[in-house]
Amino acid sequence: MTLKELLNTKDRFAAVNGVQLIEVKEGYAKTQMTVTPDHLNAGGVCQGGALFTLGDLAFAALMNSRGKLTFGIGNSVSFLHSAKVGDVLTAEATEVFNHHKIPYCEVKVTNQDGGLICTMTGTAYRKDVEMPYNGLM
Repeated sequence: MTLKELLNTKDRFAAVNGVQLIEVKEGYAKTQMTVTPDHLNAGGVCQGGALFTLGDLAFAALMNSRGKLTFGIGNSVSFLHSAKVGDVLTAEATEVFNHHKIPYCEVKVTNQDGGLICTMTGTAYRKDVEMPYNGLM
């Protein structure tokens, strides 16, 4: 099973919320989600937790792309623009610092027009344990 297959099938929370891992390679990952009525908050726009889930799956894929089991230990998110029903959102995670124990990345969530919806930064803890997958893609 590849990392992409692993995360798309075993991360049940992301899957039931419509988040899919589209691409992953060392130091980079991309996820996608279409905003549905189930993603809306009481204000009628995409709920922050849905946006975080989209970015978090990209974060998880990137952090585990080096072949070592890696867990998030800190994330920060800034919501910059609302997303609405029908928006196709993409989260792109890029590695900023590939530390052997505490790696760091940035995630940008954009809509189908390239508009910036939110940004995230994250740190993780990388264990000295091999990931149980057979390649990135």
